[in-house]
Amino acid sequence: MAGVSRLQYATEARLIRVMCSGRVDLEFILRAFTNGMDGVFIAGCRLGECNYITHGNYHALKLVLLCKRIMEHIGLNPERLRVEFMSSGEGILFAQVMNDFSKKVKDLGPLGKSDDIDEADVKSKLEEVTTLVPYIKMAKREKLESPLENEAEYEGFFTREEIDELFSEVVSYYIDPEKCQACMICRRRCPVEAITGGKNQIHVIDQAKCIKCGTCFEACPPRFGAVQKIAGEPVPAPIPEEKRTLTRKGKQK
Repeated sequence: MAGVSRLQYATEARLIRVMCSGRVDLEFILRAFTNGMDGVFIAGCRLGECNYITHGNYHALKLVLLCKRIMEHIGLNPERLRVEFMSSGEGILFAQVMNDFSKKVKDLGPLGKSDDIDEADVKSKLEEVTTLVPYIKMAKREKLESPLENEAEYEGFFTREEIDELFSEVVSYYIDPEKCQACMICRRRCPVEAITGGKNQIHVIDQAKCIKCGTCFEACPPRFGAVQKIAGEPVPAPIPEEKRTLTRKGKQK
C-alpha cells in the first residue's frame, strides 16, 4: 500500500517479502547482521489477525524477543532489531515506522562501531551463534511454542540470565575412537554431514560443522555407546587419519 500510494520512506531499506512473518527464521536475522546490515526490521500482520491458522506473527514476535537477548549476550544493541504488526492497508503507518527505524539505526551508527566491538569480532560472534541456531531452537522449543498474548510478558519472556545460561551449557558431541564400531548409523543420520568416516573407518565429528542437535548421540546403538556428550570442557582432538582404520578382532592375524 505504501508503494501504491507513493509514500516516502527510507531508501536505505531492502525489502524482502515472505508469505508470512512466521517464515522469518532466527538464522535469517543473524545472517543479515553477519552480511553487514546495521538493522533488521520485521513487519507482520496484526496479532490476532493472522491470514493463516498458524499464527506465524506470534512465532516471529517470540523469535525477535529471543534474538534481542542473544544480541545483548554478544554485545550488540538490541534496538538494531525491531518487529511491528500492521495490516497491508496501513501504508502510512508502515512509512512512518520505517522512517523512525531508519533514523534510529543511523543514530546507532555502523554495526559494531557504536557497540565498541571490532568488525571482525562482530562477524565471528555472529557466525558462531548462527551455527548454534538448531541447538538454540531445540533448547527453547517449549517456550517458543507456548502462547504469548499479553504485552506485559514481552520484556521478561526471555531473560538475560536465561540466555547466559543457555550459552554456558552448550554441549558438544565426540565419538570415542575406542568404542566406535564404524557402523555408519550416526554418519547417515547427521543432518549436516558433520561426521566423516566409512566402512571400517572410525568416525569423527567435525566440530566446525556440528550444530549440536544430538542426533548422533541418540542414533548410536546403546551397546556401543561411542558418542559422548561433553559440556564445560574442551572436546578431545580428533584421532589422526592414519589411525582411523578399524581392525576387527576376528580378522587380526
